[in-house]
Amino acid sequence: MPKIVNHEERRQEVVAAARRIILRDGIEAATTRAIAKEAGYSNGVLTHYFTDKDDILLSALQSSHRRITARLTAKLAGRTGLTALREVLLDNLPLDEERVQETGLEIGFWARSISSPALLQVQREEAADLRRLIRTLLQSARDTGELTTQDNLDDITERLLALVDGLSVHRLLYPADNTRMERIMQSELDRLTHGHASDSANPAAP
Repeated sequence: MPKIVNHEERRQEVVAAARRIILRDGIEAATTRAIAKEAGYSNGVLTHYFTDKDDILLSALQSSHRRITARLTAKLAGRTGLTALREVLLDNLPLDEERVQETGLEIGFWARSISSPALLQVQREEAADLRRLIRTLLQSARDTGELTTQDNLDDITERLLALVDGLSVHRLLYPADNTRMERIMQSELDRLTHGHASDSANPAAP
């Protein structure tokens, strides 16, 4: 009898191989030849399941995002407002080995995305989803009186996202005690409950 091939399993093996190469050697090392060798398949197998290298890389990025989303969904169960916001922000920081790897993978894709419309589109869509989530939680916190600052919510959202990105890059380049990242993020959140509008010409969002 001919061997039954689980095509989805084989696709995931290739994606996992690409992920390992990116984390170990960098995204530029993730050639189709290297991915095929890492997965234990021929180049022909890769072309059967993926259009090109960017298709494999895109699948690796989306797979990482799905894992992150599943983990975050579990953490947010039963949480709202600033409590939920804190969970979202801390989950996006590289505070353990799993998230260090996720951050390394994400940052590795940044430069590649500039020259790949498909990768750039996914990056922008995922960033927009996170931005909407943070903005929604901020609005919820304002509606319940948790959020006392009168700063514009869109500006706060961008500031928090920029802080996450900056701390994440610093963590990879200059490894330090994780408690510092948590302390800095908590200080920013404390500003939201004790701060005031920094610019009277910049009204609070409704």
